[in-house]
Amino acid sequence: MKKYFTFLFFLAFLFGMQAFAQEPVPAATEEATEEAAEGNDAGFNPGSTIIGHVTDAHSWHMFDFFDKSGVEHAVAIPLPVILINDGHLDIFMSSKFHHGHADYKGYRLVGGGIEKEEVICVDENGQPRLDAAGNVVKPLDFSITKVSAAIMIIVLLLIIIVMVAKKGYKKRENQAPKGLQSLVEMLVVFVRDSIVRPMIGEKHYEKYLPYMLTLFFFIFFSNCMGLIPFFPAGANVTGNLAVTATLAVITFLITNLSGNKHYWIDIFNTPGVPAWLKIFPLMPIVELVGVFTKPIVLMIRLFANMTAGHIVILGFVVIIFIISNTLSMGVGAGVSVISVVFSVFISVLECLVAYIQAFVFTMLSALYIGMAVHEPHHAEA
Repeated sequence: MKKYFTFLFFLAFLFGMQAFAQEPVPAATEEATEEAAEGNDAGFNPGSTIIGHVTDAHSWHMFDFFDKSGVEHAVAIPLPVILINDGHLDIFMSSKFHHGHADYKGYRLVGGGIEKEEVICVDENGQPRLDAAGNVVKPLDFSITKVSAAIMIIVLLLIIIVMVAKKGYKKRENQAPKGLQSLVEMLVVFVRDSIVRPMIGEKHYEKYLPYMLTLFFFIFFSNCMGLIPFFPAGANVTGNLAVTATLAVITFLITNLSGNKHYWIDIFNTPGVPAWLKIFPLMPIVELVGVFTKPIVLMIRLFANMTAGHIVILGFVVIIFIISNTLSMGVGAGVSVISVVFSVFISVLECLVAYIQAFVFTMLSALYIGMAVHEPHHAEA
């Protein structure tokens, strides 16, 4: 089962790189992006600000500041940009783009905010390169983005936590757990006794326990890290569809590869259903569609809940700036008290949601696997 640990983290990292979003973009997209950027320069854009904080990026934005002349400057941690174009591999830091204000090696960083941030190819004149169909040419992008970097940090922290707990067990053998060791043991016992064992059953639960523990700790830790608004936290990992889709696909593969003959018989020959529905065959089609909708539900539920929480918190924050710009600084200062109180309340609620979503995703994964490996009572006898 150690393979599941490596498999989970590797695929989660791989999907987070946005390597699977390479569809051609019409040339008009670049023009719309430039117009949106010009509009954003003219004033505060709350929609762009909120979406920009919950989506992925090629750099890790820290904060903005104004110099003596009133010019705004962004401070960000650059991340590696890894591109393949026309058979050539280009690797450089995202700082070469100067936050999207400069081209580098025939590439340009476009989007951000409401628009998806991506790298496109430009010609010698600085114009977007077009293919025969009139679409903007984009390189294969394997860059280490903000979400990818956050996954690496989360995995590293989880490894450190597990190693510290392991060291505690060796140092305090046959003694009551203490400190971090007691917290890890509490969560491990909870996942084992309250989720995995009841859902999968006594006969098979130990086989899938390592994967379930990895799933729970990864989601829970990612959710909690996303609520901390400063580096090295703050990335919306579980609010990224690529990451949640990867976790759902892994559960889907384990479920169906572990399914016994009774699992597949029940899908194509559902017991207790009238014969005409089996001949038609309506119920087998419904059951087969259900096999594929289960991971989709897992993916959407985690993504939507975590993203919605971040958007609500940011919504209360940007209200301060909206009112300050439209009415006055005094009114904005008064509203800020209410906004901060609600933001804190939603943040506390999100701490509970972070745990609930990890619990629900793990529980449903265990339930699906348990249904696949369960054997009828007459077969067990």
